[in-house]
Amino acid sequence: MEFNPQEKQWHLFKFKVQFFSVVPFLCIHLSSSAVLAPILQDPSTRLQFLSLYLRTPYQQPTKLLVDLTAPFSWVECTCSNRSSCTYRYHPLPCASPLCNWLNSPACSNCSSEPTDPICSDGLCHLFFARPRNRKRVRVQALADSLALPVTNGRNPGQLEVVPEFVFSCSERSLLKGHVPRGVTGLAALGQSKLSLPAQVSNSLSSPNVFALCPSDSPSAPGVAFFGTRGPYFFLPEIDLSKHLNYTPLLISTDEDEAYLIGLTSIRVNGRVAVKLNRSVLTVDENGFGGTTLSLSTPYTVLESSIYASLVEAFVNESAAAAFKLTATQPVSPFSVCYDAGDVLVTSAGPAVPTIDLVMQSNDVVWRILGSNSMVRMAREGVDVWCLALLDGGAKPPATIVIGGHQTVDNLLQFDLDSQQLGFSSSVLVHDTMCANFNFTVNT
Repeated sequence: MEFNPQEKQWHLFKFKVQFFSVVPFLCIHLSSSAVLAPILQDPSTRLQFLSLYLRTPYQQPTKLLVDLTAPFSWVECTCSNRSSCTYRYHPLPCASPLCNWLNSPACSNCSSEPTDPICSDGLCHLFFARPRNRKRVRVQALADSLALPVTNGRNPGQLEVVPEFVFSCSERSLLKGHVPRGVTGLAALGQSKLSLPAQVSNSLSSPNVFALCPSDSPSAPGVAFFGTRGPYFFLPEIDLSKHLNYTPLLISTDEDEAYLIGLTSIRVNGRVAVKLNRSVLTVDENGFGGTTLSLSTPYTVLESSIYASLVEAFVNESAAAAFKLTATQPVSPFSVCYDAGDVLVTSAGPAVPTIDLVMQSNDVVWRILGSNSMVRMAREGVDVWCLALLDGGAKPPATIVIGGHQTVDNLLQFDLDSQQLGFSSSVLVHDTMCANFNFTVNT
């Protein structure tokens, strides 16, 4: 029988009515240190985005693509000058304390092709890299209030205001072809002091910690927590903070400030070690190599030799007596697929060999079950389950990029204070899912 996530949801889901209602129904709160935001997945791109309130007045939530490397957030600005804007954000003068705190390297005149709505001399600027060509671009630093619901780990509550939240405007062209419909910018969750988690932590005097539990449901969101190490309760009364393993977060040397983890080996089906060159698992003097995480990459991407070894081991174990699966014609972009009718589907997804990402020791393992290792491709008379891994080439910037599909229904806790990553592996084994957070507003 095929697994249907909707049949397992105990959540009291009236999300669109209760959480995305007009803001005046939610009072402003000024004392809690833990806040949250819904995290949603676009079914067509499989990219994750946050829904939060940025740019006063708080009339509608702003949808921002999750980026684990970006140093600061940005939004598309649809107005060409200050007088035509309905938002109340403001630029930062170079002489302002906030600009001094930013340590802006470019307190100067605007560029010849300004991308911000307010462009004049003596204003604070930031830099970011274009997604397509990584070209560095100067943009103006802006500030406005950010509002997120407080939380006790069980429900959202009233809105908490983060005043003077620093972000910037973007070019409209940066959004074309890269983000889901309705998304108007980027939520920076990187290691910079201007990232969304760092600014929330600084404003609310909370730990510099955030946790993501992305949902695989097209209709029910997962949740992002900021400023708390737990509890993280999901229906029926499961505290996922008690089901975390921990591995160090390694400091990246590249300009993208990627989160790196110390993957040491890979096992298939709990017993077969994947052949790999361990030297490529570390970052070299030029910043290449290592294992990173990216919710803006839909599927895990591996360096070619590791990809080939992992696929070979997976295919061999899938053909063994325990599974008796024979690969069929693959569906792009994947190279290994199985007829859906041949694959047994359980509460943890397709019954296929597990993939274990072994961290600093053999007992610290991120186990990838069928729900995260496989993706169903049903189109044009074809119905198959495919191994959701991609070949990244011989010399990719990162040896392994753990993509968004491998993180859905997993809780990931990024603790920037202690420089460690907490990970749950699939929460489906705990009889819950990331869509089971109770978004009923607690007043």
